[in-house]
Amino acid sequence: MRLLALICITVFLAGCSGADSTEYFHGYPCTEDCSGHEAGYEWAEENDIDDTYDCDSNSSSFTEGCEAYVEENY
Repeated sequence: MRLLALICITVFLAGCSGADSTEYFHGYPCTEDCSGHEAGYEWAEENDIDDTYDCDSNSSSFTEGCEAYVEENY
């Protein structure tokens, strides 16, 4: 039992816990990276988007990035 506890502590401190390592972009979970979310956010900022209705896209990550911008700024 002590050995198991020591292994768990060591793994946790090493950052290799095997736990969910999902990255988030303004509260939205990213898949592989957050580039789609970042692109949607930047697009919304550059185009002064103020309504999530205008964020509709074929890419869910782009849409979520756009929505994040609107939610934070309007």
